[in-house]
Amino acid sequence: MDLTSIKQRFGIIGNSPELNYALSVAMRVAPTDLTVLITGESGVGKEIFSKIIHNLSSRKHNPFIAVNCGAIPEGTIDSELFGHEKGSFTGATDARKGYFEHVQGGTIFLDEIGEMPLGTQARLLRVLETGEFIRVGSSKVMKTDVRVVAATNVELMALIKRGKFREDLYYRLSTVPIKVSPLRERREDIYLLFRKFAIDFSEKHRTPAIQLDAEAQQLLTTYDFPGNIRELKNLAEQISALASDKLVTVAELKHFLPTQNRSGLPAVMQGNAGANGKGEGSEFSERELLYKLFFDMKKDLTDLKKFIFDVVGNQQTDFSNVKPPKSNIDESMLARLDDYDTDEDIPAPRPIVIDQPTAYARHEPVMEETSLSLADKEKEMIQVALKKHKGRRKDAALDLGISERTLYRKIKEYKIVE
Repeated sequence: MDLTSIKQRFGIIGNSPELNYALSVAMRVAPTDLTVLITGESGVGKEIFSKIIHNLSSRKHNPFIAVNCGAIPEGTIDSELFGHEKGSFTGATDARKGYFEHVQGGTIFLDEIGEMPLGTQARLLRVLETGEFIRVGSSKVMKTDVRVVAATNVELMALIKRGKFREDLYYRLSTVPIKVSPLRERREDIYLLFRKFAIDFSEKHRTPAIQLDAEAQQLLTTYDFPGNIRELKNLAEQISALASDKLVTVAELKHFLPTQNRSGLPAVMQGNAGANGKGEGSEFSERELLYKLFFDMKKDLTDLKKFIFDVVGNQQTDFSNVKPPKSNIDESMLARLDDYDTDEDIPAPRPIVIDQPTAYARHEPVMEETSLSLADKEKEMIQVALKKHKGRRKDAALDLGISERTLYRKIKEYKIVE
């Protein structure tokens, strides 16, 4: 079967070299039983590659199941994957088979593998190496014949360095790696996909399909689509439903595209830009505003300390011509922060008292190191979110943009007292 047939069979749109190469790797590895690790950003369509691998393999007539490891609570994921015996934990009223028993002879797709707890990772490693597992609450070793295809939208090597992912499991999973490129690296496919989604919408709702004029097409292909294919599909359906004319101009398209500005924050802090139109420059969410303010305040504090010690060290008594360091904090950021109810979470500044140096005493400057650890900032933000939502973890996790299970793990990791 060639690439064209595969695309037609699975509804894949695009002709970029990156897409074609990823599909060719999936086709070549499918007839084997090798473990595959699919990497790529959220929304690029990693699950469709797992289905291609399963349907082109000798296991195609056996079960296929997709499991989102990030959506299963940490306390029950072992039971979900490997099953449990009656009475093994509270609520286990009957023995239950896990996914590795249900999918015997088939393929299991483990999405968001980076969210899997370390204990479960050890169990999975044993399955991959020996085909053996033990139900929760049992001592009987069971055998399974299941092919594992895993996927992740995070850098697993970074998790390994932080002790969050087993290195031996990583190398066992990535026997054959497949990288699915984001849309910004295959811009020639963007308008083709847009047309496909627009036609699907028109057929489903029996309306004329929308089209973009030349300038609108150019604008569409310059947008980075941080949500990738999922975001592009949502955009196509939104325009199909709300556009005033079936030929969409560049002016009308601009109303549907989010603001494309990005902040100068580190990549882990960047988020989707807002479109509320307040102020100039990049738009930030509440959490990103606080992150930037924390970093700017720390730089201001360091500059102020250096300025004070320079004055004290030179025994300067005439301050009329002394100019303090300029603040790094963007005043427009402070203005936008007024839109959020975070006043109760930001402590009032403490006054700085400077002793007047005497003629006979010289103070040696001692520069204090300020922590720039992302772990410290993450802990601070979790504490702020928990305080803001009065200990309600679900609301705090939603505000922080992480899952409730991840928040629970972070609270234990940082030993945060609520």
